[in-house]
Amino acid sequence: MAKNRKQLPMLENVTITDIAAEGKAIAKVNDVVVFVPFAVPGDVVNLQVTRKKSSFMEARVTELVQASETRQEPFCEHFGICGGCKWQILPYSEQLNYKQKEVENNLRRIGKVELPEISPIKGSAKTIFYRNKLEFTFSNRRWRTFEEMNAAKEFDTMNAVGFHIPGMFDKVLDINKCWLQDDIQNQIRNEIRSYALQNNLTFFDLRVQEGFLRTMMVRTTSTGELMIILVFFHEDKTEREKLLQHITDKFPEITSLLYVINSKANDTITDQEVLTFKGNDSIYEEMEGLRFKIGPKSFYQTNSEQAYELYKVARNFAELSGNEVVYDLYTGTGTIANFVARNCSKVIGIEYVPEAIDDAKENSALNGIENTLFFAGDMKNVLNAEFIRTHGKPDVIITDPPRAGMHEDVVKAILAAEPERIVYVSCNAATQARDLSLLDEKYRVTAVQPVDMFPHTHHVENVVRLEKRI
Repeated sequence: MAKNRKQLPMLENVTITDIAAEGKAIAKVNDVVVFVPFAVPGDVVNLQVTRKKSSFMEARVTELVQASETRQEPFCEHFGICGGCKWQILPYSEQLNYKQKEVENNLRRIGKVELPEISPIKGSAKTIFYRNKLEFTFSNRRWRTFEEMNAAKEFDTMNAVGFHIPGMFDKVLDINKCWLQDDIQNQIRNEIRSYALQNNLTFFDLRVQEGFLRTMMVRTTSTGELMIILVFFHEDKTEREKLLQHITDKFPEITSLLYVINSKANDTITDQEVLTFKGNDSIYEEMEGLRFKIGPKSFYQTNSEQAYELYKVARNFAELSGNEVVYDLYTGTGTIANFVARNCSKVIGIEYVPEAIDDAKENSALNGIENTLFFAGDMKNVLNAEFIRTHGKPDVIITDPPRAGMHEDVVKAILAAEPERIVYVSCNAATQARDLSLLDEKYRVTAVQPVDMFPHTHHVENVVRLEKRI
């Protein structure tokens, strides 16, 4: 006989007091911390506990008893269900305050290094429609809201195209309108859904690994270019071509219409062949007169306008005079490398993804930049004493690692190289702080600049300048 689950308590008239790491709100009940999504400080709420431990609880709001004075109405119809834009009920100025505090707390609590005065965070000029890339999933397991389930609402179809529900790997929320990217993505996604339903195209079933339509990606640029990548689970040439032609006819503004046949168990396409149905196999972004090629597998900062602000900070922190050898670690498509190349003698870029390095080289050639060299490989294996002897000792190292931060061997290699300055760009202040503590034996932090790339989320970028101790 199955063990009965213990009934978790309801909590009434609870006051939200603060915002914690990862963006969840905080309350205290009988000296126990409660983490609550989709709430803001000052809210009085009724809560259903969803997880209970001796030291903390997690809960969801069942009723907003009294709204905080700072709370604002969410602008998205999917708020509270979709995993994105969790902070849209918090005024943007307040979002920036909490992000600033998060950076400062991480650097002081984890890094434990001496810090200068931390500069005020640079907010994003755009707070909606700011992304240049979105990915959607097709699924035959549509997520139903609590209200829909309680009302026993019947649906004509359980097919959906949208975002995965957090914690539910096979459930997808059907998205009508997303506010993160130019509205063209809404028009195209909704048109594909309508066509697929009318023509009985099957949506992917992740559990049993069957279905036709799998995922789609939309990429846009500030120059007006538009890339669509449709991923199919299996080939059906007739139906595939009919759908792609329909999209072509409906949206002539698409400059790059691509597709992938991915029959693997996972959704990644980095190891898959990307085929062109219409237009070019890539699109181009511009920054200070430089053009950057973006392919279907390329990494590019997802907020183009704010990326420019981020890179300007990195360049200013590097304090280049024109004579320096610069190493750009985790270079991606070489955006930073090419951005600073005019201000130094040579840039060496290193990146794990070979396709990104190909783009980086092409970006240099495209812009007539001849003082860059790019290398593909695992950073901890590439960046070693022999590599530095071959290509020259760096005067400045710019590093922009993934959320996990830098491998300890990479940190050791940087310490051994002894550049005069290090510019550390991070999307995770906690792992950045950890790495700063390791670099502290030879370097001191001389400047800190948070930059907000993702309004309505808890994510924040941070740029730190380190200078060699005398």
